[in-house]
Amino acid sequence: MAVKIGMVSLGCSKNQVDAELLLALIVEGGYEISADASECDVVIINTCGFIEEAKRESIETILEFCQMKEEGQVKAVVVTGCLAERYREEVSVEIPEADVVLGIGKNKEILQAIRDALDGKKTVAFGDKYALPLEGPRILANAPYFAYLKVADGCDNRCSYCAIPLIRGGFRSRPVEKVVEEAKRLADAGVTELNVVAQDTTRYGEDLYGRPALPELLEQLCRVDGIRWVRILYCYPDRITDQLLEVMAREEKIVKYMDIPIQHVSGRLLKLMNRRGDAGSLTALMRKIRERVPGVVLRTTLITGFPTESEVDFSELCTFIREVKFERLGCFPYSAEEDTPAAEMDGQIDEEKKRHRAEVVMEEQYRVLEAFNASQIGRRLTVLVEGRARDGLWYGRSYMDAPDIDTKVFFTGPADCPSGSYVAVEITGTEEYDLLGRMLEVEA
Repeated sequence: MAVKIGMVSLGCSKNQVDAELLLALIVEGGYEISADASECDVVIINTCGFIEEAKRESIETILEFCQMKEEGQVKAVVVTGCLAERYREEVSVEIPEADVVLGIGKNKEILQAIRDALDGKKTVAFGDKYALPLEGPRILANAPYFAYLKVADGCDNRCSYCAIPLIRGGFRSRPVEKVVEEAKRLADAGVTELNVVAQDTTRYGEDLYGRPALPELLEQLCRVDGIRWVRILYCYPDRITDQLLEVMAREEKIVKYMDIPIQHVSGRLLKLMNRRGDAGSLTALMRKIRERVPGVVLRTTLITGFPTESEVDFSELCTFIREVKFERLGCFPYSAEEDTPAAEMDGQIDEEKKRHRAEVVMEEQYRVLEAFNASQIGRRLTVLVEGRARDGLWYGRSYMDAPDIDTKVFFTGPADCPSGSYVAVEITGTEEYDLLGRMLEVEA
């Protein structure tokens, strides 16, 4: 009987791409993969180590499957990903039940590690971070009609709160031709939506070509047959160029959606974060984007409770949210990460206050979103169908919604509405964060 391998991938979309590369290696090695990790012989937990909450989830997941191993339900537990890379030997020492702990630089050795684990041998191995594979076949861990296209790994921004450079190393882009080749393979496999990701997507190409190359890459991706939507995630505000905005506005396949994590608007706090800008410059940037790319939807991510954040700083942030009116926004309480400069700063904020401020931000955002959603009633939107809800409504995403993180469009339609198809929907109402509508027709 074939050995079944299961994968639980945690954290961000970039980590998911690593998991998909690992899955392809496992299949090439002759193993069978299963979507239900609890029914497998070997379980791989591809961990996240970004913030405290993510680390806790990773550890709890590892312990859950180690317990299943104790009970004889699985034969081996493999730990990979950012938590394994960041804490290295600590993971194997603190969780000795794990059979394999691989750093990201050893991902290519996953097959041998699995074989050894099945033979009762433990593997704890780490290598050069830059040996992490960025190319190769992938087995998508999500629906087959969309994919994340990772154009670079690592980060050079050195934000004072962030451990990514410690975990992933410096920023390194993939060559344009390699990225386009992968996009063509994905399109041939049925993918119609590409979500372009990196730690800082707007820095793409600087290390290889001495200049920002994202606009050129996007133009080439738009020439790939079969691709209908190209979405850009993780844009650093300082690197949003006029050329990038011009390409976004001109190319029909690029959805008018831009994800720009700004973290805060207080100039003093941004300086402490080792970032640039303030409320004035960020307001001007958002205004320029809206002027250059008509109909664009803007998403951002914010941090509350960064060290020394005052009531004045927080009030400025809330005013900014009300005035700029991001269509999509997420907010997280600051997490003090080991070995980052911010964790050693004076003026650490009480946990309860950090969380309360994040809740207030999301309340402010809900009011913004209510007004925006109301303005969509009567509009015709193209919706990428994802499935059917229990109440019989179909649901999917418009150009305004990135997979996994944004809202949905729920709509009435025919008995058969295949996932992955694009349909026209007239918006007729709203329900909390989501839009409601009725299907008009299937779009070619």
